[in-house]
Amino acid sequence: PPRLGAPLAAVNTTPVLCGAPRTGMSIETGDSVTFAYTGRLDDDTVFDTSRQSVAEETGLAEAQPDREYAPLTVEIGDEEIIEGLEEGLVGLEEGATETLTIPPEEAYGEPSDEHVQEFDTEELEAMLDGQRPEVGSYLEAQGGGQGEVVHVDDETVRVDFNPQLAGETLTFDVEIIEVTELGDAAGRT
Repeated sequence: PPRLGAPLAAVNTTPVLCGAPRTGMSIETGDSVTFAYTGRLDDDTVFDTSRQSVAEETGLAEAQPDREYAPLTVEIGDEEIIEGLEEGLVGLEEGATETLTIPPEEAYGEPSDEHVQEFDTEELEAMLDGQRPEVGSYLEAQGGGQGEVVHVDDETVRVDFNPQLAGETLTFDVEIIEVTELGDAAGRT
C-alpha cells in the first residue's frame, strides 16, 4: 500500500468517483439522467414538455399555470417513466439529442374495456353530494386515477379509467443534459 505522503503517481489505481457526472459514456441501467423533452402525438400535437418556451407556444403553460417546466431527472431502471422512453435513453450520451418513437405497448398500452367501470347512478350521485355526473366530465378514483364519464342514464354511469394516452404512438424529442453514475463502476465499459 502507498505510504502517507507518497507521490500520487506511485499509486497504481484508477480513481472512480461514484455520483459524479461523466462525459463520453453512454447511459446504462442504474445511471441518473437529466434530460429535456417534448412529447408529441402522431398529429404533431404537443402533449407534454419540460421546456418553458414550448409550453408557452403550445398553450400548455396556460392550461397548467402552476406547473414548473424544467428538465426531468430519473434513475434508469427504476421505472419512473414509460418503458419505451426509458429504453430509448439507454445508450445515449450526455449532450445527445434524439427523437424517440414509442409504440402504445411500450407507453400506456391499448385501451381496455377492463378500465371502464360501471356505477349505479343513484349511488354515484350520493357520493358526489347529489350531483349527477355529465358525459365528458372527469372523476377522480380513490387511488388517484382520473376517469372520463362516457355514459350516463337513470340506472348506470360508465367511467373510462384508461390512460388518456392509451393507444397512442408517442414521439419524444430528447436532449441529454447530464448523466451521473450512481452505482459502483467496477466492470463498466
